[in-house]
Amino acid sequence: MNFEFSFILFGGELNFNTRLESVVKGGIGLCVGLDPVMDKLPEHVRSSAEPLLAFNLEIIEYTHEYAAAYKPNLAFYEAHGLAGWRQLEKTIRAIPEECLIIADGKRGDIGSTAEAYAVSLFETLNCDAATVNPYLGSDALEPFLQREDKGAFILAVTSNPGGADLQDLVCDDEQLFRHVIRMARRLNKLSNVGLVVGATKPDLWHDLLELAEDLSLLIPGIGAQGGDLDAMKRELKDYGTPALVNASRSILYASSGVDFGQAAGDAARRLRDQLVE
Repeated sequence: MNFEFSFILFGGELNFNTRLESVVKGGIGLCVGLDPVMDKLPEHVRSSAEPLLAFNLEIIEYTHEYAAAYKPNLAFYEAHGLAGWRQLEKTIRAIPEECLIIADGKRGDIGSTAEAYAVSLFETLNCDAATVNPYLGSDALEPFLQREDKGAFILAVTSNPGGADLQDLVCDDEQLFRHVIRMARRLNKLSNVGLVVGATKPDLWHDLLELAEDLSLLIPGIGAQGGDLDAMKRELKDYGTPALVNASRSILYASSGVDFGQAAGDAARRLRDQLVE
């Protein structure tokens, strides 16, 4: 369980960014998204008693050597009700201690609701970090930031085309996402705040990184979404804080046959090598 990995270094508890630095090699690490879609699973896996779990276990077995983190998207488990949630719990328990676990639920609500979400993700599921939505403001994010060893990645510039509908709106003479980044920096009192920044928006990267300063990054959009890996690496070359590049479909569905685990491992190794070269 990852909680044990977080305990003590030189007499104190590791903060989240320190833990992230310890698992990311070369400044950029691979995050494997565990987003199993039933219709895309190999036929022999779909017939098992717990197909999501069976698929994930093989993906983890073949990719953990290359992964700094795993990011299960909660929706793909919640869609299957209690059975899906149980498979998510078992998946999380199977992830090696040395890998961070990021719960991708994009949570964000007020007061006791946000507190309950934080308990669910950090204590019940024992995840190391969560993706959170800043739309309800700082008080909706603070419950995720109370523990030094747990982190939150705040949505800043997302990889989907529709993200610009709100994120690029001009408020007080600048785009809304810039206000979000400044809020994230203000909340980073325990060095456990990061940003979600899509690799599909390369024209924003230079100014965005300058504004982010020392916040860690979770970067979706490489692989199936077509983000430019080389352009991203050029921008990150002088950025001193760790970044996680997430890939899901390009790894999970590298093969639809009985060799899907090996194919996923090969895809993960290739991407990891590209990230650190």
